[in-house]
Amino acid sequence: MEALRSQSFLLRPQIPFTLQPARLSKNGTVENLHKGFRPLAVQGLSRRLLLQFIGVNSVQLHPVFAVPLPEMKEPEVIGTLKLPSGVRIQEIVEGKGPEAHERDLVEINYVCRRSNGYFVHSTVDQFSGESTPVILPLDENRIIKGLKEVLIGMRVGGKRRALIPPSLGYINEDLNPIPEEFGPRRSLLSHANEPLIFEVQLLKVL
Repeated sequence: MEALRSQSFLLRPQIPFTLQPARLSKNGTVENLHKGFRPLAVQGLSRRLLLQFIGVNSVQLHPVFAVPLPEMKEPEVIGTLKLPSGVRIQEIVEGKGPEAHERDLVEINYVCRRSNGYFVHSTVDQFSGESTPVILPLDENRIIKGLKEVLIGMRVGGKRRALIPPSLGYINEDLNPIPEEFGPRRSLLSHANEPLIFEVQLLKVL
């Protein structure tokens, strides 16, 4: 225990101070013990060390939080296209595999956001990076029409970002892609009346 105490003392900021021995009274008792101590001398001591010494562990003083975060770079856009329906598409990565056609089954990963950039739903976990791709038929009776237009003509390995107007989105609750869990499903459908941004990666044409 004594070793631990001495180690913890060594980790504390060393503040110079002086100590006067207490005087004894005639009957041998300690007289005015508190008078034996002089005030701490803190000249030349930084405010940060002083706060740490008295037990203040402020987040603002922690060096980790002082480091600026790296900037997130937007992916380079190869080309931009506006379809007659009103869907706007940005080509991020041009795929090299088979091309998706009307009524094909495709396997995709996607991220859905509101037009202001706020996250709505994704098949890729934001923290672990693990993905749960979905299989969709390119049939506008089973998939939102705007996303079908985005996927047709894509090649496997390709990535696109698209702004889909609400008239080509979730006009009813039976259209895919939609999460099975109640919370994410309700969150997605609560934004059905506004434009949505889909970032899509085509994994396979089945």
